[in-house]
Amino acid sequence: MTNTKRRNLGVMGIATVFGALGQLLFKLAFESGAYNVIGYFGLYFCLGLVVYMLSTLFYFYVLSRVHLSWAYAISGLTYALAVILAAEVLDESVSPTRWAGVLVVTVGVILVGMS
Repeated sequence: MTNTKRRNLGVMGIATVFGALGQLLFKLAFESGAYNVIGYFGLYFCLGLVVYMLSTLFYFYVLSRVHLSWAYAISGLTYALAVILAAEVLDESVSPTRWAGVLVVTVGVILVGMS
């Protein structure tokens, strides 16, 4: 694997993690009731905006250097990470069928990443 591809994968990995974290922060903002106390611009909400914006900027960086079909497929890992975060941080119940879907998405992303 070339250094350029490694760098693109790394930056895309950062974008993916930040995208999932941004979603988690949005959920925490609206689930915790923090928006009732200090308005819609509560701490979790503002952090979510910043993290999600960073995710988008990293994604734009990669998108300017690779094919859309590759970058968008790799971003599918955001879904898998969001499910893991929901289960671990939010203690959401995730059905076996949903876990199977996460596995299928992850395998698909790995196959696309290898191309």
